[in-house]
Amino acid sequence: MYAVIETGGKQYRVEEGDEIDVELLGTDGEVKFDKVLLVHDGNAPKVGLPHLTECAVHAEVIGIAKGPKVIAFKYKKRKKSRRTVGHRQKYSRVKIKKIVAA
Repeated sequence: MYAVIETGGKQYRVEEGDEIDVELLGTDGEVKFDKVLLVHDGNAPKVGLPHLTECAVHAEVIGIAKGPKVIAFKYKKRKKSRRTVGHRQKYSRVKIKKIVAA
C-alpha cells in the first residue's frame, strides 16, 4: 500500500516504514498528514479531487536534517563587485508509521 501526500508545496510518494525529508515542521513527535492525493491498496487506486477527505497518513518526526549547501555568487564585470551568499535548507526527517485508507 502506498499513498501520495502533499506537504510544504511538494508531493511525496510514501509507504509504511519510509523515511523522508519534508519542509521544516514546527512540531516534534506524531504528525498527521491530511492532504492525501492518492491511495493505492493493491486493488484499485483512490484518487482525490483534489484531496481524499477520509484518508490520512500518520508519521513520527525523527529529527532535523540539513540539505546540500547552495552558493550564490554574484559578479559584475569591470566594477570590482563580487558577492558570495551561502544557504543550507533545513528539513524535518519523518518516518511513516501508518496509512489510513477508509
